[in-house]
Amino acid sequence: MQITSGVLSTPLKVVIYGPEGIGKSTFAAQAPGPLFIDTEGSTSRMNVRRLPAPTSFTMIQEEIRYVISNPTVCQTLVLDTADWAERLCRDGVCSKNSKSGLEDFGYGKGYTYVYEDFGRMLNLLDQVTDRGINVIVTAHAAMRKFEQPDESGAYDRWELKLINAQKCSIANMLKEWADMVLFANYETYVIKGKNEMEKNKVTGGKRVMHTTHHPCWDAKNRFGLPEKLPFDFSHIAHCFNAAPSAAAAPTISVPPAVTPPPPAPKKEENPTTGGSVLPETTQNSLFDNDGIPPALHQLMEQNKVTEAQIRKAVASRGYYPEATPIKNYDPDFVSGVLVGAWPQVYQLIKENN
Repeated sequence: MQITSGVLSTPLKVVIYGPEGIGKSTFAAQAPGPLFIDTEGSTSRMNVRRLPAPTSFTMIQEEIRYVISNPTVCQTLVLDTADWAERLCRDGVCSKNSKSGLEDFGYGKGYTYVYEDFGRMLNLLDQVTDRGINVIVTAHAAMRKFEQPDESGAYDRWELKLINAQKCSIANMLKEWADMVLFANYETYVIKGKNEMEKNKVTGGKRVMHTTHHPCWDAKNRFGLPEKLPFDFSHIAHCFNAAPSAAAAPTISVPPAVTPPPPAPKKEENPTTGGSVLPETTQNSLFDNDGIPPALHQLMEQNKVTEAQIRKAVASRGYYPEATPIKNYDPDFVSGVLVGAWPQVYQLIKENN
């Protein structure tokens, strides 16, 4: 065994959560060389670099794998936001199992499946940091009633707006995964009335971030930060070993593999698998989206797969005749099999090719 000592300079895993509209996305955009996976469209009014908006949890994982395969594309990967990613994860679990909601599974199994799938996504984000890239995950906050185990009383506290079941808490898993958890909120002050006839007044509204645990919120850091700081990235920029300026963003553009390709793309390296992409066919144009659901269409564009190739793979397993167009497939089959199990479907397509 080789024993090492000293401080290790490794990429950061940061979680930033707070009420809606406080500026979490703007804060994350000041990180070194950010690239966004925008699950809710919060960056549409911001001048930032972003991957295609994911329409499925599978697509989120595909985009993370793309960054793993292309580590020079950014210095910081931003997942914005965790709770909307969890929503896509829940939809994917229900679609794969033909359920209308997690409660239909019974005995809490649905929540366990979501917990496991979300954990696999965090494992992928670990691979991103292994490639030397920082990861920031934003999330919304929710006010919940909390009761002390010693029965000393109950009070309101801010928590991550994520599944927080006893045995499968995504909120706790995300906090444990992160090196730094920051809670952003508005700081208000109550000015008491001069007498009983005068009502108290509320003033303030300054944005602050809390960096350490408090009975009313969760937070942590490993850099000795003050308990409370102005909600400005410059106060934690030294943790990233970079100045919070737009100049820090790399000039490298996102390779065309994740942008809509031209009508007749040439054969090139697949960003997800590292191998060659499948050859184009002259049948069933890939980009006309003729009755193909957006979630599947997005994965087809990402991997340059045609409808004819999917139909051939589906027919090889006896699901539908090869002549059946995708628009005539059962919606549950599309979402649960073609989208939910895309890595296996894509592998089958390559084998058939």
